[in-house]
Amino acid sequence: MAPLIPARRPGLSYCKGVILPEIGDAAGAARTPNLTPGRIGPRVDLTMANESDGHANHLLVIVPCLDEENTVGDVVRNVPTEIPGVGRTEVIVIDDGSSDATAERAREAGATVIENGSNRGLGWSFRKGVEVALARGADVLVNIDGDGQFDPADIRRLVKAVLEDGAHMATASRFLNPELTPQMPAIKRWGNHRVARIVWLLTGERFRDVSCGFRAFSSEALLRLNLFGSFTHTQEAFLDLAFKELRILEVPMKVRGTREFGESRIAASIPRYAARSLKIMVRAFASYRPFVFLSAIASVFLVLGLGLLTFLATHYLNSGSFSPHIWSGFVGGSFMLLGLSTLTLGIIGEVLVRIRMNQERILYFLKRTSWERARSEVDRSEGEPS
Repeated sequence: MAPLIPARRPGLSYCKGVILPEIGDAAGAARTPNLTPGRIGPRVDLTMANESDGHANHLLVIVPCLDEENTVGDVVRNVPTEIPGVGRTEVIVIDDGSSDATAERAREAGATVIENGSNRGLGWSFRKGVEVALARGADVLVNIDGDGQFDPADIRRLVKAVLEDGAHMATASRFLNPELTPQMPAIKRWGNHRVARIVWLLTGERFRDVSCGFRAFSSEALLRLNLFGSFTHTQEAFLDLAFKELRILEVPMKVRGTREFGESRIAASIPRYAARSLKIMVRAFASYRPFVFLSAIASVFLVLGLGLLTFLATHYLNSGSFSPHIWSGFVGGSFMLLGLSTLTLGIIGEVLVRIRMNQERILYFLKRTSWERARSEVDRSEGEPS
C-alpha cells in the first residue's frame, strides 16, 4: 500500500492536496491509489509512469512577451534541450502586441511565435499558452518571462519537481530561502509578502511567493485550470489549484530582482497592480467560497442591525416610548433584512458552485479526451507506441 504522506525533499515547500479520480475514471483511479479526500496523496512519479508505457514526455515552454527584443533571443536559446525524463522540448513565444522586433528575435532564436495582434494582457497570453499545450498533447508546461529575470537553466529544477516529486504545479520562490532573496525596491518586497499573506488567509496554506510567473505545470493541472483574468494569472492560478486541492510546490531560486532593460508593465504602478491583483483574488475566493465570503459581509450588517434594535429596545424599556429614536428601528431592521438577504445569496452561491463543479468535471473529461488524442497523434508521428 502506498503511503498517504509522500517523502519530502529538503529545500522545497509543499501545499497539501491531491487530485481525486473522477467517478467512472478507472484510469485515474489506477494512477492515484489509496487517496482520502482532503489528504496528501502518494507522490506521482510521471517519469516512471510514462517510461513504462513507452511515452517520452513532451515539454512545452511558453514565453509571454511584450517589447522584449533585447532579451527574448537569449531566453529562447538558453532553454535546456536535455532534461531527465523529457523526450522532446518545444519553445513558443507569445507576442502580446509588441511594437518592436520581439517576434523576429524569437524566430531567429528558434522559437515558434504566436502573435496576439494587440495587447491582450499577461493572463490572456497564459491562457492561450495553456490551450496550445493541451492541443499539442504536452505533458509539462513551463511558463517563463521573456525579460531575462529568470535563468532558463532552472527549468530543469521545475520540471524535476513535476516529473519526480509529484507536484501538479511547481513555482519558483524568491523568498523561501532568505539567502536567495533578490535585490528589489522595498515597496515591491512588501507588496509580495502582503499578497502571499492574503493567499494564505484565503486558502489556509502558507506560501512565500505567489506572484512569481516562473512555473511548471503537469498535464493534470492544465486540464483542471480554469482562469478568467486578463491582467495576470499568478495569484488566480494559485487559488484555483489550491481550492481544487492539487499539489503545489515552491522551489527556491535565485532570480534577478530588477529588469536589465525597460520596466515591468504588470507592476509599473504598485497601487494599480495591488488593486487589480486584489480584485482577482477576491473574485476567485468568492467563486469557490461564496457562503464564507458573503456571510462575512452579512455578519457586519447583522451586527449593526442587532445593535440598533437592542438600543431601541433598551430605550423603550427605560422610557416606555420609542420616541425620539424610532429611526433606529427602521435602520436596524433594514440592516437585519440586508444581512439575511446576503446570507441567502451565500446559500444560493453554494448551490451555484456545486453546479459549476459538475460543469468543470464535464469540461475536464472533454479536455482530457482531446489532450489524449493529441498526445497519441504526436506519439504516432514520432514512431512511438501510443
